[in-house]
Amino acid sequence: MQSLKGLATGIGSLPYTDADEAVDLIFQYVPNIPFWPQLPKRDFREGMVTQFSENLPCLELSKDRLIFNPAKKEEKLELFYERIIKDDLGYFKINPDFALGLHRFRQRLGRINLDTVEYIKCQVTGPFTFAASIKDDKGKALLHDTVLMQAILKGLAMKALWQISFFKQFAKKMIIFLDEPYLGCFGSAYTPVNREDVVKNLTEFTVSLKSQDTLIGIHCCGNTDWSMFTEIRSIDIINFDAIGFLDRFLLYAQDIKSFLERGGIICWGITPTQEFSGKEDSRFFLDKLKYAIEQLARKGISRSLLSERLLVSPACGLGALEPEKAKAIFGLLAKISQEIRSN
Repeated sequence: MQSLKGLATGIGSLPYTDADEAVDLIFQYVPNIPFWPQLPKRDFREGMVTQFSENLPCLELSKDRLIFNPAKKEEKLELFYERIIKDDLGYFKINPDFALGLHRFRQRLGRINLDTVEYIKCQVTGPFTFAASIKDDKGKALLHDTVLMQAILKGLAMKALWQISFFKQFAKKMIIFLDEPYLGCFGSAYTPVNREDVVKNLTEFTVSLKSQDTLIGIHCCGNTDWSMFTEIRSIDIINFDAIGFLDRFLLYAQDIKSFLERGGIICWGITPTQEFSGKEDSRFFLDKLKYAIEQLARKGISRSLLSERLLVSPACGLGALEPEKAKAIFGLLAKISQEIRSN
């Protein structure tokens, strides 16, 4: 693996309605690990749940929202699993109406010199966040329906595999993130899932994605039990909010040590999102990162591992912000990345 030290990427969502403007920003500021942009302000179908809902059983659009329709549930599940058994990736494609940025991003890759591109990053909403966001006809989250939860797990994995196939022609190493903000409240009354289920289901999900030149990452922008993710050997990258939850993350030093020593990578969400004022200085965040590395080194983690297996990103997606603010955040991120790589 080439040195990752300080390379920058994004989480997914950007606040643009014009897909080409979003792609312009990406290649300007994160050209080494560009990602396809999710554009929730362009169309409600680009919301992080609806975007990946096409052809998943019992889910359909009603006006401007995604709903659960239990009619012919068994028939729909039978059709769904027929496609799974046939490994029909085309059935799980993400159409331009649901992800215009994905398709414009691919077109751009086909027109530019790719020498600076080291990885292509994709993303999919994680199964816990997805299933917790949709309620059945009785008002209960699909998270608690074991049959549908398993279908969601397999369907989203196929959406991720389709993306890997969709970008295969560019012969670049791939990164695919599972976005799991729901697990940011793990352990609270608002997140009624147990650790065993999280590890089991995410292991199943990520193992299915392991293919040549594909790194699997997980993004969680809240506080969680980080040892769940370090335990899953098929997860290569952990991305967290290093602005809001750095001290909590550092409590897991021994788990982080094991994760890095087996080849894991930390993607530090080092630039603020909602709280960004435009007055921030890169030195403040570089010092914060230096402090974190020092704290982990004191707990027995190799400084070279911490420095070399280090990516940076915004703390979270930027879809709810204004375009000018998003551009300034990525400008700051690019500066931080450049300074890390030059040292």
